[in-house]
Amino acid sequence: MGEQSLYNYRVEPQDVDFTLRATLASLGASILNTAGQDAYGKGFGVDVLNAENHSWVLSRMAIEIDRRPEQYTDYVIATWISDYGRVLSTRNFTLTDASGREFGRAVTQWAMIDLTTRTAVDLSWVGREHDDAVVPVPPPAEKPRKIRAVTPSRCTEHRVVYSDIDFNRHVNTMRYIEMMLDMLPLDLLTQEAPVRLDIHFLKECRFGQTLTVGCEEREQSALFEISGDGTTAAVRAQIEWRRE
Repeated sequence: MGEQSLYNYRVEPQDVDFTLRATLASLGASILNTAGQDAYGKGFGVDVLNAENHSWVLSRMAIEIDRRPEQYTDYVIATWISDYGRVLSTRNFTLTDASGREFGRAVTQWAMIDLTTRTAVDLSWVGREHDDAVVPVPPPAEKPRKIRAVTPSRCTEHRVVYSDIDFNRHVNTMRYIEMMLDMLPLDLLTQEAPVRLDIHFLKECRFGQTLTVGCEEREQSALFEISGDGTTAAVRAQIEWRRE
């Protein structure tokens, strides 16, 4: 069995909004960067998978942030894999400040796809060949919730351009999150309250598509649905601000 891996970060000026606190998207980007670094270091990163015409794709993610750290704050992300299945692998994270106080956590579920067919492949071989990467520590938060239905009260459109695309040639996770956040009022986005984001990827969105981003705003939460053809959901998400 393996151990948790630790990665050091700092909240840089490009990571903050006008409150000088890290944005949810920038913290999410650090979390996913950690996943990539750790997989690379352990020998099952996208460099290895690409040689076999495969790649990792994020299927579901849940992020909980208790407080957004200020600019130039140093923090540590711990990551570990708690299980492998035939279809999904669960990778976990905790975010801790320099004083050792945890301020965030995340649970992600990953699939492996064939880059030609864009379909899922059996990833159980990773669990067999890299069982020393599994850590017998449970996820630090509830696993990602499924968002089954969204009734948007308003919609906007977004054409997928070059800067939206990641190494898998589909829309980057953080770009989806930014599209969603851009639909919300500033006072909701900048309040200092614990927040949880759940996001579920159903279909890929690719370069040149025009996406419809729908938002269903509630009292302390918002539901989102993004589609690439105007009818079939490609992404669903929920952002919930919690009262302490």
